[in-house]
Amino acid sequence: MPTTASAAPAHGLADVTASDSTLRRFLHGLPGVDAVGLEARAASLGTRSIKTTAKAYALDLAISMVDLTTLEGADTPGKVRALGAKAVRPDPTDRTTPSTAAVCVYPDMVPAAKEAVAGSGVKVASVATAFPAGRASLAVKLADVREAVTAGADEVDMVIDRGAFLAGNYMKVYDEIAAVREACGTSARLKVIFETGELSTYDNIRRASWLGMLAGADFIKTSTGKVAVNATPANTLLMLEAVRDFRAQTGVQVGVKPAGGIRTAKDAIKFLVLVNETAGEDWLDNHWFRFGASSLLNDLLMQRQKLATGRYSGPDYVTVD
Repeated sequence: MPTTASAAPAHGLADVTASDSTLRRFLHGLPGVDAVGLEARAASLGTRSIKTTAKAYALDLAISMVDLTTLEGADTPGKVRALGAKAVRPDPTDRTTPSTAAVCVYPDMVPAAKEAVAGSGVKVASVATAFPAGRASLAVKLADVREAVTAGADEVDMVIDRGAFLAGNYMKVYDEIAAVREACGTSARLKVIFETGELSTYDNIRRASWLGMLAGADFIKTSTGKVAVNATPANTLLMLEAVRDFRAQTGVQVGVKPAGGIRTAKDAIKFLVLVNETAGEDWLDNHWFRFGASSLLNDLLMQRQKLATGRYSGPDYVTVD
Protein backbone atom coordinates (compact mmCIF):
# COMPACT_ATOMS: atom_id res chain seq x y z
CA MET A 1 0.00 0.00 0.00
CA PRO A 2 1.39 3.44 -0.88
CA THR A 3 2.29 5.82 1.87
CA THR A 4 0.21 8.91 2.30
CA ALA A 5 3.06 11.03 1.02
CA SER A 6 3.59 9.12 -2.22
CA ALA A 7 -0.13 8.73 -2.83
CA ALA A 8 -1.04 12.37 -2.25
CA PRO A 9 -2.65 13.97 -5.34
CA ALA A 10 -1.36 17.29 -6.65
CA HIS A 11 -4.01 19.49 -5.05
CA GLY A 12 -1.83 21.68 -2.83
CA LEU A 13 -3.10 20.19 0.45
CA ALA A 14 -0.43 17.52 0.98
CA ASP A 15 0.35 18.91 4.43
CA VAL A 16 -3.21 18.09 5.50
CA THR A 17 -2.62 14.37 4.89
CA ALA A 18 0.91 14.24 6.33
CA SER A 19 -0.28 12.38 9.44
CA ASP A 20 -3.37 11.05 11.12
CA SER A 21 -3.45 14.02 13.48
CA THR A 22 -3.23 16.66 10.74
CA LEU A 23 -5.93 14.92 8.72
CA ARG A 24 -8.22 14.66 11.74
CA ARG A 25 -7.60 18.30 12.63
CA PHE A 26 -8.47 19.39 9.11
CA LEU A 27 -11.64 17.30 8.79
CA HIS A 28 -12.96 18.28 12.20
CA GLY A 29 -12.07 21.90 11.47
CA LEU A 30 -14.48 22.04 8.54
CA PRO A 31 -17.51 24.27 9.22
CA GLY A 32 -20.40 22.48 10.90
CA VAL A 33 -23.49 21.88 8.77
CA ASP A 34 -26.67 23.80 9.55
CA ALA A 35 -29.06 20.89 8.95
CA VAL A 36 -32.22 23.04 9.00
CA GLY A 37 -30.73 25.55 6.57
CA LEU A 38 -29.38 22.83 4.27
CA GLU A 39 -32.70 21.02 4.04
CA ALA A 40 -34.63 24.26 3.59
CA ARG A 41 -32.40 25.36 0.71
CA ALA A 42 -32.65 21.95 -0.96
CA ALA A 43 -36.44 22.03 -0.64
CA SER A 44 -36.61 25.59 -1.96
CA LEU A 45 -34.53 24.81 -5.03
CA GLY A 46 -36.74 21.80 -5.65
CA THR A 47 -39.73 24.06 -6.26
CA ARG A 48 -38.22 25.72 -9.35
CA SER A 49 -40.46 25.27 -12.40
CA ILE A 50 -38.75 24.17 -15.63
CA LYS A 51 -40.94 24.24 -18.75
CA THR A 52 -40.97 24.08 -22.59
CA THR A 53 -37.56 24.41 -24.27
CA ALA A 54 -35.74 24.48 -20.92
CA LYS A 55 -37.47 21.25 -19.94
CA ALA A 56 -36.56 19.60 -23.24
CA TYR A 57 -32.92 20.59 -22.71
CA ALA A 58 -33.02 19.32 -19.12
CA LEU A 59 -34.50 15.95 -20.14
CA ASP A 60 -31.80 15.38 -22.77
CA LEU A 61 -29.10 16.52 -20.36
CA ALA A 62 -30.38 14.13 -17.68
CA ILE A 63 -30.46 11.20 -20.14
CA SER A 64 -26.85 11.94 -21.09
CA MET A 65 -25.88 11.84 -17.40
CA VAL A 66 -27.34 8.44 -16.53
CA ASP A 67 -25.07 5.59 -15.47
CA LEU A 68 -27.47 2.83 -16.52
CA THR A 69 -26.96 0.23 -13.83
CA THR A 70 -27.51 -3.45 -13.16
CA LEU A 71 -25.94 -4.85 -10.00
CA GLU A 72 -27.84 -8.03 -9.26
CA GLY A 73 -26.74 -11.56 -8.48
CA ALA A 74 -28.84 -12.77 -11.40
CA ASP A 75 -27.05 -10.61 -13.99
CA THR A 76 -26.11 -12.48 -17.16
CA PRO A 77 -24.02 -11.47 -20.19
CA GLY A 78 -27.24 -11.33 -22.21
CA LYS A 79 -28.86 -8.92 -19.78
CA VAL A 80 -25.77 -6.73 -19.75
CA ARG A 81 -25.58 -6.69 -23.56
CA ALA A 82 -29.24 -5.64 -23.73
CA LEU A 83 -28.59 -2.90 -21.19
CA GLY A 84 -25.59 -1.72 -23.20
CA ALA A 85 -27.68 -1.56 -26.37
CA LYS A 86 -30.23 0.55 -24.52
CA ALA A 87 -27.50 2.86 -23.21
CA VAL A 88 -26.24 3.44 -26.74
CA ARG A 89 -29.69 4.01 -28.23
CA PRO A 90 -32.20 4.63 -25.42
CA ASP A 91 -35.11 5.27 -27.81
CA PRO A 92 -34.76 3.30 -31.07
CA THR A 93 -37.68 5.25 -32.56
CA ASP A 94 -35.91 8.60 -32.18
CA ARG A 95 -32.27 8.90 -33.17
CA THR A 96 -32.06 12.40 -31.66
CA THR A 97 -32.23 10.87 -28.18
CA PRO A 98 -28.79 11.13 -26.56
CA SER A 99 -26.92 8.07 -25.34
CA THR A 100 -26.45 7.61 -21.62
CA ALA A 101 -23.09 8.39 -20.03
CA ALA A 102 -22.23 4.83 -19.02
CA VAL A 103 -23.36 1.36 -18.09
CA CYS A 104 -22.41 0.22 -14.58
CA VAL A 105 -21.86 -3.49 -13.85
CA TYR A 106 -19.91 -5.92 -11.68
CA PRO A 107 -16.28 -6.58 -12.73
CA ASP A 108 -17.03 -9.98 -14.31
CA MET A 109 -19.62 -8.35 -16.57
CA VAL A 110 -17.25 -5.68 -17.93
CA PRO A 111 -16.29 -7.68 -21.08
CA ALA A 112 -19.96 -8.08 -22.08
CA ALA A 113 -20.62 -4.40 -21.44
CA LYS A 114 -17.56 -3.33 -23.46
CA GLU A 115 -18.75 -5.44 -26.38
CA ALA A 116 -22.22 -3.93 -26.24
CA VAL A 117 -21.11 -0.29 -26.26
CA ALA A 118 -18.05 -0.61 -28.54
CA GLY A 119 -17.53 2.43 -30.73
CA SER A 120 -20.36 4.42 -29.16
CA GLY A 121 -18.65 6.70 -26.65
CA VAL A 122 -20.71 5.18 -23.80
CA LYS A 123 -18.39 4.39 -20.90
CA VAL A 124 -18.26 1.17 -18.92
CA ALA A 125 -18.18 1.64 -15.15
CA SER A 126 -17.60 -1.18 -12.70
CA VAL A 127 -18.25 -1.35 -8.98
CA ALA A 128 -15.36 -2.74 -6.97
CA THR A 129 -13.73 -3.03 -3.51
CA ALA A 130 -16.15 -5.67 -2.22
CA PHE A 131 -19.24 -3.67 -3.23
CA PRO A 132 -21.60 -2.90 -1.54
CA ALA A 133 -20.41 -3.56 2.03
CA GLY A 134 -16.70 -3.01 1.51
CA ARG A 135 -15.89 -5.68 4.09
CA ALA A 136 -12.72 -7.21 2.70
CA SER A 137 -8.97 -6.86 3.01
CA LEU A 138 -7.20 -4.21 0.98
CA ALA A 139 -5.52 -6.93 -1.09
CA VAL A 140 -8.92 -8.33 -2.09
CA LYS A 141 -10.25 -4.85 -2.85
CA LEU A 142 -7.30 -4.01 -5.08
CA ALA A 143 -7.62 -7.34 -6.89
CA ASP A 144 -11.27 -6.46 -7.53
CA VAL A 145 -10.23 -3.10 -9.01
CA ARG A 146 -7.46 -4.57 -11.15
CA GLU A 147 -9.84 -7.18 -12.57
CA ALA A 148 -12.23 -4.46 -13.66
CA VAL A 149 -9.52 -2.23 -15.13
CA THR A 150 -7.81 -5.11 -16.95
CA ALA A 151 -11.17 -6.09 -18.46
CA GLY A 152 -11.46 -2.56 -19.86
CA ALA A 153 -13.52 -0.57 -17.34
CA ASP A 154 -13.36 3.16 -18.06
CA GLU A 155 -14.52 4.01 -14.55
CA VAL A 156 -14.36 2.33 -11.14
CA ASP A 157 -16.96 2.91 -8.42
CA MET A 158 -15.42 1.99 -5.04
CA VAL A 159 -17.02 1.92 -1.59
CA ILE A 160 -15.27 3.32 1.44
CA ASP A 161 -14.84 1.40 4.69
CA ARG A 162 -17.69 3.03 6.60
CA GLY A 163 -16.73 1.20 9.79
CA ALA A 164 -13.24 2.72 9.72
CA PHE A 165 -14.64 6.15 8.94
CA LEU A 166 -17.23 6.08 11.72
CA ALA A 167 -14.55 4.88 14.15
CA GLY A 168 -12.54 7.98 13.25
CA ASN A 169 -9.81 6.03 11.43
CA TYR A 170 -9.63 8.59 8.66
CA MET A 171 -6.09 7.77 7.56
CA LYS A 172 -7.05 4.16 6.86
CA VAL A 173 -9.88 5.34 4.63
CA TYR A 174 -7.58 7.86 2.95
CA ASP A 175 -4.90 5.26 2.29
CA GLU A 176 -7.41 2.80 0.81
CA ILE A 177 -8.82 5.42 -1.57
CA ALA A 178 -5.30 6.47 -2.59
CA ALA A 179 -4.33 2.83 -3.19
CA VAL A 180 -7.43 2.26 -5.34
CA ARG A 181 -6.67 5.48 -7.21
CA GLU A 182 -3.21 4.08 -7.98
CA ALA A 183 -4.67 0.73 -9.08
CA CYS A 184 -6.95 2.54 -11.54
CA GLY A 185 -3.87 3.92 -13.26
CA THR A 186 -4.41 6.50 -15.98
CA SER A 187 -7.07 4.55 -17.83
CA ALA A 188 -9.97 4.63 -15.34
CA ARG A 189 -11.64 7.45 -13.44
CA LEU A 190 -12.44 6.78 -9.79
CA LYS A 191 -15.82 7.35 -8.16
CA VAL A 192 -15.78 7.08 -4.36
CA ILE A 193 -19.04 5.94 -2.73
CA PHE A 194 -19.71 7.09 0.84
CA GLU A 195 -23.04 5.35 1.53
CA THR A 196 -24.38 8.57 3.02
CA GLY A 197 -27.34 6.76 4.58
CA GLU A 198 -24.89 5.03 6.92
CA LEU A 199 -22.83 8.09 7.85
CA SER A 200 -25.52 9.34 10.29
CA THR A 201 -24.81 13.10 10.16
CA TYR A 202 -24.38 15.86 7.62
CA ASP A 203 -21.07 16.75 9.26
CA ASN A 204 -19.84 13.23 8.47
CA ILE A 205 -20.95 13.58 4.84
CA ARG A 206 -19.00 16.82 4.54
CA ARG A 207 -15.91 15.22 6.10
CA ALA A 208 -16.19 12.17 3.85
CA SER A 209 -16.51 14.42 0.80
CA TRP A 210 -13.29 16.25 1.60
CA LEU A 211 -11.52 13.04 2.57
CA GLY A 212 -12.40 11.44 -0.77
CA MET A 213 -11.26 14.47 -2.73
CA LEU A 214 -8.01 14.76 -0.79
CA ALA A 215 -7.27 11.11 -1.61
CA GLY A 216 -7.74 11.58 -5.35
CA ALA A 217 -11.40 10.86 -6.16
CA ASP A 218 -12.49 11.94 -9.64
CA PHE A 219 -16.11 11.73 -8.45
CA ILE A 220 -17.76 11.58 -5.06
CA LYS A 221 -20.90 9.45 -4.97
CA THR A 222 -23.71 9.31 -2.43
CA SER A 223 -24.72 5.70 -2.28
CA THR A 224 -24.68 2.11 -3.46
CA GLY A 225 -28.44 2.00 -3.93
CA LYS A 226 -28.48 -1.02 -1.60
CA VAL A 227 -29.56 0.64 1.67
CA ALA A 228 -32.75 2.32 2.88
CA VAL A 229 -31.56 5.94 2.51
CA ASN A 230 -29.71 6.75 -0.70
CA ALA A 231 -29.39 10.02 -2.64
CA THR A 232 -31.43 12.92 -1.27
CA PRO A 233 -31.52 16.55 -2.39
CA ALA A 234 -29.97 17.62 0.92
CA ASN A 235 -27.01 15.24 0.95
CA THR A 236 -26.35 15.91 -2.75
CA LEU A 237 -26.48 19.66 -2.14
CA LEU A 238 -23.92 19.25 0.63
CA MET A 239 -21.60 17.31 -1.68
CA LEU A 240 -22.02 19.90 -4.43
CA GLU A 241 -20.97 22.58 -1.96
CA ALA A 242 -17.92 20.48 -1.12
CA VAL A 243 -16.74 20.09 -4.73
CA ARG A 244 -17.35 23.80 -5.36
CA ASP A 245 -15.30 24.78 -2.31
CA PHE A 246 -12.60 22.21 -3.09
CA ARG A 247 -12.09 23.67 -6.56
CA ALA A 248 -12.05 27.20 -5.18
CA GLN A 249 -9.29 26.21 -2.75
CA THR A 250 -7.23 23.85 -4.91
CA GLY A 251 -8.14 24.46 -8.56
CA VAL A 252 -9.08 20.76 -8.91
CA GLN A 253 -12.57 19.92 -10.17
CA VAL A 254 -14.31 16.78 -8.88
CA GLY A 255 -17.58 15.29 -10.09
CA VAL A 256 -20.68 14.30 -8.11
CA LYS A 257 -22.91 11.23 -8.56
CA PRO A 258 -26.15 10.83 -6.61
CA ALA A 259 -27.32 7.22 -6.81
CA GLY A 260 -30.33 5.28 -5.60
CA GLY A 261 -33.90 6.47 -5.25
CA ILE A 262 -33.96 8.91 -8.20
CA ARG A 263 -36.73 7.40 -10.31
CA THR A 264 -38.61 10.18 -12.12
CA ALA A 265 -37.78 12.90 -14.60
CA LYS A 266 -39.18 15.43 -12.13
CA ASP A 267 -36.69 14.25 -9.51
CA ALA A 268 -33.79 14.37 -11.98
CA ILE A 269 -34.58 17.93 -13.02
CA LYS A 270 -34.64 19.00 -9.36
CA PHE A 271 -31.12 17.62 -9.00
CA LEU A 272 -29.99 19.52 -12.11
CA VAL A 273 -31.29 22.73 -10.53
CA LEU A 274 -29.24 21.91 -7.43
CA VAL A 275 -26.14 21.51 -9.60
CA ASN A 276 -26.67 24.77 -11.48
CA GLU A 277 -27.48 26.84 -8.40
CA THR A 278 -24.80 25.36 -6.12
CA ALA A 279 -21.74 24.24 -8.07
CA GLY A 280 -22.50 26.12 -11.27
CA GLU A 281 -22.71 25.51 -15.00
CA ASP A 282 -19.26 23.91 -15.16
CA TRP A 283 -20.78 20.81 -13.55
CA LEU A 284 -23.74 20.59 -15.97
CA ASP A 285 -21.98 18.01 -18.11
CA ASN A 286 -21.77 14.24 -17.83
CA HIS A 287 -18.02 14.47 -17.31
CA TRP A 288 -18.78 16.05 -13.92
CA PHE A 289 -22.29 14.95 -12.91
CA ARG A 290 -24.01 11.57 -13.14
CA PHE A 291 -27.16 9.83 -12.00
CA GLY A 292 -26.73 6.26 -10.75
CA ALA A 293 -30.01 4.69 -11.83
CA SER A 294 -31.84 1.83 -13.45
CA SER A 295 -35.51 2.87 -13.69
CA LEU A 296 -34.93 6.64 -14.11
CA LEU A 297 -34.12 6.38 -17.82
CA ASN A 298 -37.56 4.98 -18.68
CA ASP A 299 -39.38 7.93 -17.12
CA LEU A 300 -37.03 10.40 -18.82
CA LEU A 301 -37.83 8.75 -22.16
CA MET A 302 -41.58 8.81 -21.54
CA GLN A 303 -41.49 12.48 -20.57
CA ARG A 304 -39.37 13.26 -23.63
CA GLN A 305 -41.89 11.49 -25.88
CA LYS A 306 -44.75 13.38 -24.27
CA LEU A 307 -43.01 16.71 -24.83
CA ALA A 308 -42.42 15.86 -28.49
CA THR A 309 -45.84 14.39 -29.33
CA GLY A 310 -48.19 15.79 -26.72
CA ARG A 311 -49.13 12.26 -25.70
CA TYR A 312 -47.95 10.20 -22.75
CA SER A 313 -46.97 6.86 -24.26
CA GLY A 314 -46.81 4.89 -20.99
CA PRO A 315 -44.39 2.25 -19.74
CA ASP A 316 -45.34 -0.33 -22.41
CA TYR A 317 -43.43 1.76 -24.95
CA VAL A 318 -40.05 1.50 -23.25
CA THR A 319 -38.01 -1.57 -22.46
CA VAL A 320 -38.12 -3.05 -18.98
CA ASP A 321 -34.59 -3.56 -17.62
